[in-house]
Amino acid sequence: MKAVVIGGGIIGLSSAYYLLREGFEVTVVDRTDLSDNCSLGNLGMIVPSHFVPLAAPGIVSQGIRWMFDAKSPFYVKPSLNLSLIKWGLKFIRSANEKNVNHAAPYLRDLNLLSKKLYEDLATQPGFDFALEKKGIIMYYKTEKVAEEEIHLAETARSMGLDVVVRSKEELQQIEPGAAINAIGGVHYQCDAHLSPDKLNAQLISYLKNNGVIFHTGAKVNRIVVENNTIKNVIAGSSEIRGDVFVMAAGSWMPELMKLAGIDLSLVPGKGYSFTIDNPVKKLNVPAILCEARVAITPMGGRMRYGGTMEINAINQQVNMKRVQGIVESVADYLPGLDLEMPAKEDVWYGFRPCSPDGLPYIGYGNKIKNMLYAGGHAMMGLSLGPATGKLIAELATNRAPSVKTDAFYPERFM
Repeated sequence: MKAVVIGGGIIGLSSAYYLLREGFEVTVVDRTDLSDNCSLGNLGMIVPSHFVPLAAPGIVSQGIRWMFDAKSPFYVKPSLNLSLIKWGLKFIRSANEKNVNHAAPYLRDLNLLSKKLYEDLATQPGFDFALEKKGIIMYYKTEKVAEEEIHLAETARSMGLDVVVRSKEELQQIEPGAAINAIGGVHYQCDAHLSPDKLNAQLISYLKNNGVIFHTGAKVNRIVVENNTIKNVIAGSSEIRGDVFVMAAGSWMPELMKLAGIDLSLVPGKGYSFTIDNPVKKLNVPAILCEARVAITPMGGRMRYGGTMEINAINQQVNMKRVQGIVESVADYLPGLDLEMPAKEDVWYGFRPCSPDGLPYIGYGNKIKNMLYAGGHAMMGLSLGPATGKLIAELATNRAPSVKTDAFYPERFM
């Protein structure tokens, strides 16, 4: 059996890994040379704590307020783009308590499965991607957000997650090298982190060494469908045949799916990050600054800072105002880190593929019999990579999936 995976980010590479382990002959196709996909510059967080989807109560009103702040962490660019308008209306309808309650156990289980698979992968020969299980601390500065985060922590605990509410004094003991300007935090000890740079390189090396064929620098420009079955895809000048096709093209999924006659509701959310080598002061535990929606991850001798969600068409612009918002937020919460503005050329950006309800698209649909969707993971692509890949391999072999997948049904908005 031959499997063709379109997309070489963490979702595509993970799918290729588990398909290979199931005995498939695997080909990975990607429009780039894989040197700078969205999986590389992220914060490397594995987050069972993130069981609340992006489409949650309050995000719409908060997003409207943020639209008038050039440094805000969330922004939707006003546009007459019909696809974006349709996505926005679905997002607004999804941003409610019912969606959160429905999504939470699915996202928890998928993240916990991924964490276990990362732990297993880290023991395999050729893999050493600096996996650390120190958790993630959610810092808050205001009583209102403290109340919300503590309530969320109680929910997380009721769902079986390892979580501890910590005082400012406890946080200072954990981070003696950084002055804490927050009133407290929630320590999700169930979370973990790794080096995405190392992980991607090691996955690609493993796949190549074990017979996976890579067609890189080759954009898919045609998908041949007959009798609701994909016969082949044309990438560059190559015709690639397969028995199963996995669509894992990240934020380029809508463009890809149109070639198969399918209108997929998904938009790119641009995020920024920058990395400081050998900083004088570092955190011991990864952090998320709640009100600012900024994330910080220590990665060996480096510190990576990231944040923002710009909902807009794919573009190559770097908005330094957003980067400035990240820098100022860090100085506000952790003034002792002495963070300076990075040069524009040192700022990385990537496009997170966002579905309207904040849940990924995973599995078979009804429109094409031999096509599996693997996309729409938003900020959790790296966290959910292995679990998604394992589910794809299980579904491709007609086995019962390791966790329930009905919430991820890929044609739920069609």
